[in-house]
Amino acid sequence: MGTIKSIGILTSGGDAPGMNAAIRAVTRSAIYNGLKVYGIYRGYKGLVTDEIQEFKSQNVSNIIQMGGTILKTARCKEFTTPEGRAQAYENMKKHEIDALVIIGGDGSLTGARIFAQEFDVPCIGLPGTIDNDLYGTDTTIGYDTALNTILDAVDKIRDTATSHERLFFVEVMGRDAGFLALNGAIAAGAEAAIIPEFSTEVDQLEEFIEHGFRKSKSSSIVLVAESELTGGAMHYAERVKNEYPQYDVRVTILGHLQRGGRPTAHDRIIASRMGVASIQALLEGQRNVMIGIDDDKIVYVPFVKAIKNDKPIDRELVNVLHELSI
Repeated sequence: MGTIKSIGILTSGGDAPGMNAAIRAVTRSAIYNGLKVYGIYRGYKGLVTDEIQEFKSQNVSNIIQMGGTILKTARCKEFTTPEGRAQAYENMKKHEIDALVIIGGDGSLTGARIFAQEFDVPCIGLPGTIDNDLYGTDTTIGYDTALNTILDAVDKIRDTATSHERLFFVEVMGRDAGFLALNGAIAAGAEAAIIPEFSTEVDQLEEFIEHGFRKSKSSSIVLVAESELTGGAMHYAERVKNEYPQYDVRVTILGHLQRGGRPTAHDRIIASRMGVASIQALLEGQRNVMIGIDDDKIVYVPFVKAIKNDKPIDRELVNVLHELSI
């Protein structure tokens, strides 16, 4: 493929705070570098159904502070089929879009990788997910904001937990990754975190009750990652009722609260840096890479690595939580 003259930008998968900051950065950086920009609405679905609009600098004015995504996001069955992807490619050609910037999680990057292989389209991914579960980047767009939302909620729950001397299980998002639960627990001063990474190693509830929960505490808060591997907060509350009936247990499921809200300064900054880096990557001839941040430096991570490799949890953090919960 020759020189890139125009790019399309889309957000896909679950929304994350900071996506708008990334859309703004990609759009303005592209225009600054003499490229045309097209906003693609509703993710891959809009690429298939031709919901494509040219973006100027003013299209992204006053959005850096907004949660969600102005481009919307949707699941798209059609894009999982060869026919759907062929239709998406036709629409790209119609608008003379040479390359795509995709903001989303591992499912979104998987779609980009397949599309790039089939039609030789340069694709750059930005890691937009509150779960922080993409390999090759220290943090993802939206993670810091979600963590602060959890912190705010747990601080409030502690007020009531202490007043009633209760054991609270607070379920947080993260799918199959315990980053939100573990770091949220450390930041909120919780007693424990139950995370999928350790579900096969130990009975995390038993360990917590035996070692962590003592009568000297007026309340206890445990963060639980939502996951089939952990069974979620309700599963543990049921177990406590059956196995340790002496405890007064309550459950709070934070759910989609964690996805919303104004992005933190940290998320706005990394989204802006990654957005600019995505255009630089395309101008350098990079393709099929995710923009990551490693040790505060921008890095290019091949899609296949970002998607296939599991991001390891830092066991040192588990020790920190354990030591501080006495």
